[in-house]
Amino acid sequence: MSLAHSDAPEAPTTAPARAGTPATGVSDGPAAPGPGVPHVVGRVDDVPPGEGRAFVAGGVQVAVFRLRDGSLHATQAACPHAGGPLADGQTDADVLVCPLHLFAYRWSDGVSTSGAAPVRRYPVHEDAGRLVVTV
Repeated sequence: MSLAHSDAPEAPTTAPARAGTPATGVSDGPAAPGPGVPHVVGRVDDVPPGEGRAFVAGGVQVAVFRLRDGSLHATQAACPHAGGPLADGQTDADVLVCPLHLFAYRWSDGVSTSGAAPVRRYPVHEDAGRLVVTV
């Protein structure tokens, strides 16, 4: 997929700031477009290896993680168990652990290994150093 580029640097957007810029080149606005729309939410360097950060993509709060192996993952921002901030959770190659009550979720399918409801996962990738999340 080709993303629209401008001469101005893209400012990272962290929750609860404005919505991410649609990667299709459509204007950046607060209204959430339909599902399946890619949004530039920031730069890959905004997320240190082994950590997560919260962003807004098309009006949806998401947590984006860059694992130590360089892979990217994105989930809903709030834990389905008690609303904990998943971007602050601990992660490894297999699971994400919510910082509130230590509920764990598999990266492979979002299913909880602790008995909670699954997390919603979103497609995420890098394009020219930018984080693109599809919601």
